[in-house]
Amino acid sequence: MACRRFVVSGRVQGVWYRASTRRLAESLGLSGHALNLPDGRVEVLACGGDGELDQLTAWLWQGPELAVVDDVSCEDLPEQAITGFHTG
Repeated sequence: MACRRFVVSGRVQGVWYRASTRRLAESLGLSGHALNLPDGRVEVLACGGDGELDQLTAWLWQGPELAVVDDVSCEDLPEQAITGFHTG
């Protein structure tokens, strides 16, 4: 299982970005979280198969209808024991 940490910047808070990310991640069978950061960005941690993570990565660049994504940074992380997908 692979794990990736994303930090998404742009207009990504207050536009259902975290909830939409959770729905997609759950449909792809990914575990992790989507959290608002104090500086207006969103952090997404996702663990699962490479193909599913690639699908999530592509979607993070779009986000939900009201989002305006400026940048998505990504780093690979060691495997983590996480169950479910949570928003904070």
